Amino acid sequence: MQYRTLGRTGLRVSEIGFGGAQVGIPNYMETWDSHGQREQQTIIDALNRALDLGLNYIDTAPSYGDGISEEVLGRVIAKRRDECILATKTSAYDPADILESVENSLRRLQTDVIDVLQLHGGAYPEEDVETILNRGGLEAFQNLRDQGKIRFLGFTAELPSGGVSQLIATGAFDVMQIRYNFMYQDACDFLFPGGIVHEAKAQGMGIVTMRTMTSGLFQRLMRASFPQLAGADLDTFLLNYVLSNPLVDVAIIGMRRAEEVEHNNSVSDNTALRLDLEQVHTRFFPNP
Repeated sequence: MQYRTLGRTGLRVSEIGFGGAQVGIPNYMETWDSHGQREQQTIIDALNRALDLGLNYIDTAPSYGDGISEEVLGRVIAKRRDECILATKTSAYDPADILESVENSLRRLQTDVIDVLQLHGGAYPEEDVETILNRGGLEAFQNLRDQGKIRFLGFTAELPSGGVSQLIATGAFDVMQIRYNFMYQDACDFLFPGGIVHEAKAQGMGIVTMRTMTSGLFQRLMRASFPQLAGADLDTFLLNYVLSNPLVDVAIIGMRRAEEVEHNNSVSDNTALRLDLEQVHTRFFPNP
């Protein structure tokens, strides 16, 4: 496993993160019958294997299965907390609800401190930004940090927006988790250097990607359009693309099986696959 530094946090993070969203998919983990228990154990085995291989960044949220993701991952975290850099989220923006959300997450994750607490948002319209910055949301985050219940502040975003840029410009947040992959590159433009990833890096923020593997969309599109690609390793291509971006610190991937963990770890370690994205995106104009 290869490592990077998560912006100004100084944390040494595995460049691949263990994503907890799939753990809480309702039709996959919502039952606690024998099938559900088997699936939970499989994911627990996958996380233990990830930690064995040196993957140390774990990302989850209360909304993943109404707490199921945090509960399942918490069984491993409780036994191996010193090996984890733990990130979770809150969908609450007002102070009282933020405090309640964090207390519940601490209980489910079986820990005393969250390394990165993130506002769980998408585009941050004006009213959300107002609540966060001027009605106590950010202050609640800062108070939790002062109390030692969280270490660093972050937010997630699905796409660039004026609200996202406002949050970055405050200089108050340490980490941004953003949708970025081969299909969705608008957050980080190499052709005309710009985008919110560049804005965040200028503030010293750490960059974490979500939907790193396009949530399976690219794979389905390519195989539907080109049946001859049925055996192509598109997952490796997509992961290597994101890992080739030197501005990315952690690429989050949902993993349910130890075999998936081992494959992704091998992609991380095969640095010879890395691409020069600036060169790839260069436009060559013919001489007049």
